[in-house]
Amino acid sequence: MSKYQAYSEYKDSGVEWISEIPAQWSSMSFGKAVQFMGNGASATQIEENKDTVRVTRIETISAGVINLDKVGHVRRFDISPRFRLQRGDIQFSNINSLSMVGNCAIFVANEELFSGMNLLHIRPDYNRVHSKYMLYQLKTKWFRNSVEANAKPAINQASIPTGTLKQLGFLCPSLVEQEKIANFLDHETAKIDTLIDKQQQLIQLLKEKRQAVISHAVTKGLNPNAPMRDSGVEWLGEVPEHWEMTRAKFVSNIFIPQRNKPELNDAEGTAWVTMENMKTSYIENTSLYVSRNASKVAGSKKLKKDSVIASCVGNFGVAAINKVDVIINQQLQAFIPFAIKAEYLRELVAMSTVYFELVGTAATLTYVNQEGFENLPVLVPPANEQKKICIYLEAENMKFENLIDKAQSAIQLMQERRTALISAAVTGKIDVSHWQVPAPMQSKEAV
Repeated sequence: MSKYQAYSEYKDSGVEWISEIPAQWSSMSFGKAVQFMGNGASATQIEENKDTVRVTRIETISAGVINLDKVGHVRRFDISPRFRLQRGDIQFSNINSLSMVGNCAIFVANEELFSGMNLLHIRPDYNRVHSKYMLYQLKTKWFRNSVEANAKPAINQASIPTGTLKQLGFLCPSLVEQEKIANFLDHETAKIDTLIDKQQQLIQLLKEKRQAVISHAVTKGLNPNAPMRDSGVEWLGEVPEHWEMTRAKFVSNIFIPQRNKPELNDAEGTAWVTMENMKTSYIENTSLYVSRNASKVAGSKKLKKDSVIASCVGNFGVAAINKVDVIINQQLQAFIPFAIKAEYLRELVAMSTVYFELVGTAATLTYVNQEGFENLPVLVPPANEQKKICIYLEAENMKFENLIDKAQSAIQLMQERRTALISAAVTGKIDVSHWQVPAPMQSKEAV
């Protein structure tokens, strides 16, 4: 923040988590900064129809500005007009998981929308407070610290009573200065958000490029001059002429877990694997285990290491190799390779989403049974080619992971910069009272 000046004089804030504030600023209880604060409507949400109105939900406030694409619906006659939001009103999560309590968003649309369940409806006192400035203050780390310190834990959630929230501290410069701070932060955070978006787009492009590299190596090989033939499988296309085309059951055994869920513990036994553990290429440890006795009681079958575990429900194309013996849950099945390299088979499984969706049985979620796994079309290059392909892909994947890690680190630094900038401006650590919107840069042709 060195490029910004500080105020000339400071005083004790009297607010927990903050040391000093500019001498001309005041502090007050949050309750005195609002015209109205009350819980949202508790009407039951239903499917949208001509007799319903839109209401906010936790998902509606995830982005800081109320997202009208993620609202719920209740019957118009079940909700009072007093819950209707006005432009500039704020929605604040006061009941949810501890990480969600304190999330907030501002309403800036000129449309009909009502305050929903588990959200406080906050209307700033416009004689004292600029609504966007209030939003930024609610998003500061010090205010979240205050919320979390006063939140009451409950079963699977936490809450902060309205009365407690009203007693928290609120910093209040003049209305003119609040508007200056809000405009400054709008401008500066928009620039940071644009840079974050570009990094997120880069990550998506890198992932797509990585998948293209994997798919090409797994289906075309590493020799660009190899004679090709039609595989007869749409999503595989042409494949090297000398590669064998077969089914998964001829190169691996199919492993189906028992239906009964065993008792779990966090200390000893065989590693327990669910979809949560399928986020990496290899599974080396888990947080939950199945003891020998629990395994016996539930009739759980142990899956030997170096198998290819894959999703069989809903989200297909997710595959990983277990480097330790495991017990898997009902959302997973596995291939136990005996005539194909596990790493090569894992990549084939990961790119066969089209097949699994085609053979799956649709219910609440699409499910692929043992027969579907057995009949997965499989390409089998000679063993030496499989080895070379896997070595090549390991090196390529490392390159892409390094680039993705750098982009994610850049995003984290920018997010930290964004948070620090908001906190510095809203708590008076930097003086932006004379800030003006920079004039647009002129092109050389215009000069």
